[in-house]
Amino acid sequence: MKTIKALLLATLLTLGLPAAAQAVMTFQHPWQGKRVAYFGDSITDPRNNGSQKKWWHWLQTWLDIEPFVYAVSGRQWNDIPNQAEKLKAEHGDDFDAILIFIGTNDFNAAVPIGDWYTIAEDSVEAAVHRPRATVLRRHREPSMNKDTYRGRINIAMKRVKEMFPTKQVVLITPIHRGYFYGNEQNIQPTEAYTNEIGEWVDAYVQSVKEAANIWAVPVIDLNATCGFFPLVDEQIVYCHNEKDQLHPNDAGQVRMARTVMYQLLALPCTF
Repeated sequence: MKTIKALLLATLLTLGLPAAAQAVMTFQHPWQGKRVAYFGDSITDPRNNGSQKKWWHWLQTWLDIEPFVYAVSGRQWNDIPNQAEKLKAEHGDDFDAILIFIGTNDFNAAVPIGDWYTIAEDSVEAAVHRPRATVLRRHREPSMNKDTYRGRINIAMKRVKEMFPTKQVVLITPIHRGYFYGNEQNIQPTEAYTNEIGEWVDAYVQSVKEAANIWAVPVIDLNATCGFFPLVDEQIVYCHNEKDQLHPNDAGQVRMARTVMYQLLALPCTF
């Protein structure tokens, strides 16, 4: 498998641009050789049998990233603090960045979306074109409601920001959801249907994108950019099998990995 440098070099040489090709020889992906922690669920968990290799395996191969994987099948956003604690216990601050790819199980479990903030009136000192005075203004704090999706994201991101204040943290949106049959007690319809509380999966994807602005972290919208769309029958080529169109197979994982690799090219890994 060619690295990103090799692909760029081959393209430039084919176009007859030797000077540009020489410049590529000194190019290095900003995540090359870094130590990266991965938080998430079954799509990232190496123990899930949907594919032989996960997307982070390919980043390890192409970019020589040393992976620290804490993803666990079936987990929801409320497990991210646990995964962060395990990272801290095993590696302290001796790593470079964290990628968080989770949320699809919150949708399936019908976790209410909730609010980003709790809002109330509060007094505060201010001086705007007049002497300092105590004034009454609306004041907001991130909602820390563990029973809502946005509350769970706030709890997780606050904890990660507190534990690892200098680290790069990147959010990844949940991918599209196809049909899944595990057994008679685990049947999951496609995303063409709402969950048990009437929410579309879109709200859970959109909330991750909004969280990027709220918590000042970059987001990779894999839902939009990776091309995995199991609601089209022909795209089963990217799915584990006919009963499991929720988990990408090896081809699907490679496609996701390529998308993430090029998105990471625009982001610093260390500061």
